[in-house]
Amino acid sequence: MLFAHGFGCDQNMWRFVTPAFEDNYQIILFDYVGSGKSDLQAYSLERYGELDGYVQDILDICEALNLKDVIFVGHSVSSITGILASIQVTKLFERLILISPSPCYINDPPNYFGGFERKDIEDLLDIMERNYIGWANFLAPVIMKNEDRPELTQELETSFCSTDPVIANQFARATFYGDNRKDLVKVTVPSLILQCAEDAIAPIEVGEYMNRHLTQSTLKLMKATGHCPHMSHPQEVIDLTQEYLTNS
Repeated sequence: MLFAHGFGCDQNMWRFVTPAFEDNYQIILFDYVGSGKSDLQAYSLERYGELDGYVQDILDICEALNLKDVIFVGHSVSSITGILASIQVTKLFERLILISPSPCYINDPPNYFGGFERKDIEDLLDIMERNYIGWANFLAPVIMKNEDRPELTQELETSFCSTDPVIANQFARATFYGDNRKDLVKVTVPSLILQCAEDAIAPIEVGEYMNRHLTQSTLKLMKATGHCPHMSHPQEVIDLTQEYLTNS
């Protein structure tokens, strides 16, 4: 099982989930270049200006470790990098576990609701450039949502703030301006979509859209709220993932 973290996060965010799978799977954790404890000297604005650079990180790891029959678990934007990796080298992947995924964050009426107007994204990235700490303070509670768990919001905010602002801005642009809706029909690897309730980043309509356009997909609507259920509601993520892997 290869676990890929979302924007502004690192591999430590998976610590509540991975122990449940250690007995039955080889667990692979990593930080994208530019995130966590990765080698910042390896970062390139050119390579990571689009999601393709992060897709290549995934494929490089699979090649370096000679991985086969990979169950890819991706959070948020990493759901899309996993999808793109599976399109490029389908034979590597056995299953895709997509947690809070979105192929496009910007509304495209009348047929697509991504949750944001383009102006919303532009304003968000403008704040990010002008006041990075203020941006992190604002966005972390919106993403985490679980007000009764302030320590999780603080952890996410700290993770945002520990990322180089230039790198974070580049990753944010690749994430929030991306449109991978046309790629969904190219996916042949079976997938599980874990869709949170009350997710301000990837609303339920997005999960339903992905389920309609991915072949061999299973959509599970979670009781978990927010955008990071692997942190706020890890047991539900574990239970649904284990049920899917056992029965599929």
